[in-house]
Amino acid sequence: MSEESYLFYQSRNPRPFLDRGEGIYLFDESGKPYIDGSSGAMVSNIGHSNPRVLDKIKAQMDRATFGYRLHFRTHPSEDLAAKTVAMTPDGLDRVFFVSGGSEAVESAVKLARQYAITQGHQKRIKVISRFPSYHGCTFGALDLTGYDPLRNPFAPMLAGMPKIAAPATYLDRDNLSEDERGLKYAELLRDKILAEGPDTVLAFLMEPVGGASTGALVAPDSYYGRIREICDEFDVLLIYDEVMTGAGRTGKFLAAEHWGITPDIVALSKGFGAGYAPLGAVVAGARLVEPILDAGGFAHGFTYAGNPLACAAGLAVLEELEDQNLIANAAAMGEVLMNELRALMERYPFIGDVRGKGLLTAFELVSDRDTMEPLDPALNAYDRLVELAYERGLIIYSRRTRGGTAGDHFLVAPPLIITEAQIVEMMTILRDALDAFATEVGLPLEVSA
Repeated sequence: MSEESYLFYQSRNPRPFLDRGEGIYLFDESGKPYIDGSSGAMVSNIGHSNPRVLDKIKAQMDRATFGYRLHFRTHPSEDLAAKTVAMTPDGLDRVFFVSGGSEAVESAVKLARQYAITQGHQKRIKVISRFPSYHGCTFGALDLTGYDPLRNPFAPMLAGMPKIAAPATYLDRDNLSEDERGLKYAELLRDKILAEGPDTVLAFLMEPVGGASTGALVAPDSYYGRIREICDEFDVLLIYDEVMTGAGRTGKFLAAEHWGITPDIVALSKGFGAGYAPLGAVVAGARLVEPILDAGGFAHGFTYAGNPLACAAGLAVLEELEDQNLIANAAAMGEVLMNELRALMERYPFIGDVRGKGLLTAFELVSDRDTMEPLDPALNAYDRLVELAYERGLIIYSRRTRGGTAGDHFLVAPPLIITEAQIVEMMTILRDALDAFATEVGLPLEVSA
């Protein structure tokens, strides 16, 4: 076979050919195993090649692989919608299917806008989001994303939606308690709404637990309830981007459930289809959807929305989450993983923070743990440590922490089927990679007594 490739993606970074996946492992064509320590891009929540899911996909393939939603209803889409509503908080009872996370975010914003129009709020056009954040790479989602390397080339083509600071309280050096810090960051939203003009603000979009741009950032508990109150005060819709956190990743079906919050709209993808089919969803309440339908319909759609094959896969994934009790396993194994990551701080003084919830965790490298000054960007730590781990058979996911220009964090988010023994196996490889990185760039090791 020719070595020339006609594909291109983000960069020139050749990888071996994938041969197969089994559980938490992926194998290249040489037979080398890799622990999928990031579930791909936080996608493969139930692991690879689940036989029960594959059987259900094959059964649907034997019946029909495509039926356009304007021509037919399909049982897989109806059944998946019903299952999704059953697994989400009360009040979220309408579902719109898409093919991925960017589509889900775009659809959520367009739903919010069309609802506002039905209420006579034509001036509400602004969606406030956070910096740093990640919400997708299509133009609408990109305008809501706070990550400079992805956004800057296209900034002149974007509307420039308003941003507030993400609640990175672990960087703060003040005399406030964590609850006080959470409220301080939440009040930034109120200030921004007032500055923009409350009658122009449509929605606030947030990741309940940070994704790729902030590395599993969890706000203080006080933040979540206050954000809900502020949105209610100004009749601003609260949209949760649960593309990464949803479908059990954090130890609840939605991360919102950890704080008893019911968003107005939720965007789902990634683990919702778990890598078995391109699939995502927008989940909202009838109070938003029905006025839009009454006014003439949702002016939006995608060719593969509600595709029966994708929905059959998604339904099988959600059934597996329930049947195998994987959401509870995510919570339990998340505690094991977090303890292992915290233990790394005893050996590696350049690990400045460990954070996350369930099996969405991360650690951040710094040059000074007291000041949280990042490593020299010239070290390219965010890239180099990933490569060292990959060479040793572990896949982790990284990005620049401070808006894309500095800082280095690494997401560790294995499939929800992982066992305690497999976490130990994964951490052994990660420690070896960290040792190699420290030696390579001259960072100190510090073994606790």
